[in-house]
Amino acid sequence: MSTTETHHTLWVAYGPSGVVGSIRKDEDGYTVTMAGADTTAGTYPTMEVAKSALHSRMTPGSDWPQFREH
Repeated sequence: MSTTETHHTLWVAYGPSGVVGSIRKDEDGYTVTMAGADTTAGTYPTMEVAKSALHSRMTPGSDWPQFREH
């Protein structure tokens, strides 16, 4: 019997007024979900691309969010 261990990592993105979204790492890549959304905004091959994708979905002119691992 073999066991497969899956690690999921979560980063929460914070803007000036609170949480704006999150990025979850799993075997498929880095999945972006915006705060309050019912669906994901996509899965990306790297963390940097996912961060850029999340930022691009924020209000135009928004500062870069702060990402904290949870």
